[in-house]
Amino acid sequence: MTLRRKLLLVALCTLALPVAGWLYVRQMETLLREGQSQALLASAGVVARSLVVTGAVAPGSAGPGWYVQQTPNPITVDGYGDDWAPLTPWSQPLGARGKLLLAADDDWLYLYADVRATRRSRADADDAGALAADHLILALGNANGQRRYLLASAAPGPLTARPLDPPVDGLPETIAAQWQEDGSGYRVELRLPRDLHLRALGVGVYDAASGGERVAADTRPLLGYSDKLAGELAQLVPDRVQARVLAPRGWLLARSGRLNTAPGSDGQPGWFAALVYRSLLATRLEDASLWSQDVPRVDTREVAEAAVGRPVAVWRSGEERGSVVLAAAVPIEHAGHVDGVLLLEQASRTVPLLANRALFGLLLTSFGVLLVAGGILLLFAARLSLRLGRLRNAAERAQLNDGRLDGLFERGKFPMTDAPDEIGDLARSFERLFEVVGSYTDYLRTLASKLSHELNTPLAIVKSSLDNLEHAALPAEAQPYLARARDGVARLGALVRAMSESSRMERSILAAEPEDVDLREVVRGCADAYRPLVGARRLDCTLPEAPLQLHCAPELIAQALDKLLDNALSFTPPDGWLRLTLRSTPDGAEIELANQGPPLPAAMHGRLFDSLVSLRDKATPGDAPHLGLGLYVVRLVAERHGGVTSARNLDDGSGVAFSLRLRGMPRQRL
Repeated sequence: MTLRRKLLLVALCTLALPVAGWLYVRQMETLLREGQSQALLASAGVVARSLVVTGAVAPGSAGPGWYVQQTPNPITVDGYGDDWAPLTPWSQPLGARGKLLLAADDDWLYLYADVRATRRSRADADDAGALAADHLILALGNANGQRRYLLASAAPGPLTARPLDPPVDGLPETIAAQWQEDGSGYRVELRLPRDLHLRALGVGVYDAASGGERVAADTRPLLGYSDKLAGELAQLVPDRVQARVLAPRGWLLARSGRLNTAPGSDGQPGWFAALVYRSLLATRLEDASLWSQDVPRVDTREVAEAAVGRPVAVWRSGEERGSVVLAAAVPIEHAGHVDGVLLLEQASRTVPLLANRALFGLLLTSFGVLLVAGGILLLFAARLSLRLGRLRNAAERAQLNDGRLDGLFERGKFPMTDAPDEIGDLARSFERLFEVVGSYTDYLRTLASKLSHELNTPLAIVKSSLDNLEHAALPAEAQPYLARARDGVARLGALVRAMSESSRMERSILAAEPEDVDLREVVRGCADAYRPLVGARRLDCTLPEAPLQLHCAPELIAQALDKLLDNALSFTPPDGWLRLTLRSTPDGAEIELANQGPPLPAAMHGRLFDSLVSLRDKATPGDAPHLGLGLYVVRLVAERHGGVTSARNLDDGSGVAFSLRLRGMPRQRL
């Protein structure tokens, strides 16, 4: 991983700041919500006690009963359920396979019973066997008593209920109804005047196909919406709070106020802020579909808990997008009995608004801090990377391949040595290191000439002494030792001459004068001169068809080819082959000499053209040792012509190829 990426990763650690702030804002939002919940629960408890004290909710009247819904339009009594479609979702169970709907307007109380029965036993209410066929028992009760009626029909259409009990003051003698049926069962629809002042109602279902078991009419009190209770509730409820009084099973008895949950009203955050609030801050919000304001029954877990005497508060989503509502449900208790449930709901604007403002402020601040910190670290990393890159490039260019220092990096010229920081210390350390290496390299480069000069005098003394010994009378057994001494002196003299020649060769290469020549003629002449020297080996020469002009020193190129040929002959077998090739390149020319022989060792690929490096076997007795200067001279010639040298193993493994890439010597300005 690069230094820039590491510093960028360190900059990302500043993300801990917005995360910690988000957790803090979320905790504060939870505390604010808890405070509002406790306050609304306290208000609901006060209102519930007031309703008990004033007797607004009659003791026991809110128990299990039949709920009568309010119908906005009169219902046509025809035995069909089309007019009941808006009220059907809140039907009440009737026996095991039936449902009951009750509705009222200003003049009438409507009843609709739907019984599922695939097998039918029919009889009219006046028939002797009517009680053994499918029928309904309707029980009506008022302040004077209760009376039952038999509803049965042998065919679809109108019917008249037959009373089963003696007359009761205020209750009708007969009841007109409609009977309709299909393959799934039958339906009964009727209406009763509101001036009967009914207090209770019961409906029993008799299904002959199920075994003839009689089901008694389940008489329950009639429950419904009370305008009087709603008026008293309106005087007790705080402003901007919706209150609903519910029966223990969730049926609506009274309501006061309306929730204002429209997004953006009264400072409430809009849809985007609400989305952020619900996603990042609100821990849990109940679904708003169960808390609709215009339903006759609220069937939620919180209402059920309040119905058994446990107050509870819950936060839920509003019915409108972007709204949040706090609901508190408390029991209305009298003498230890729960007569109903008081539900207070308040659209909370303060908590989401404050939480969103705090969150947005935190996000903006954190984003700004993160942006600034990240930018500073990124700039610092970029500058640090650039400085380290300059230092690396300078270190790579400071020393040439032969160990000499580049003239641009003499003392005082190494970059960033004046910097006061750690990189400046590193640059100064590099500078001192290159000074030491350069001094030692110069010493090694001049060591050969110094040694050759210093060895010439003692070598001449030894040689003259051996010459004098040849003229002296020596015993025969001493002659071999004299010959060995003269051979050693000759070999030592050859070494001294070779070291002197290498120093003179470097100077002669630097002093060579360039000229414009056709490189084809130079290579062709060298190839013709080499053929008598290669013996039985095959030498092929490949030249380009067009002239190849190059500004160069032809004698140096010939000298380099001589060194390459001498090196190739040392490794080519007597019956092997050599291939000399000249080709044009975009920036000059390339000369390649390939020969058959063993491959190059992998460890020597980068050192072949260094000074005093050789792969040849040790010299045999009597031969001068090989100093490894030939390929070094080839590299010097290539560098003098702005080029490079390289060596590679042939792809088929049959030998080695040495190449000399030349760009030409610089032209002198007049």
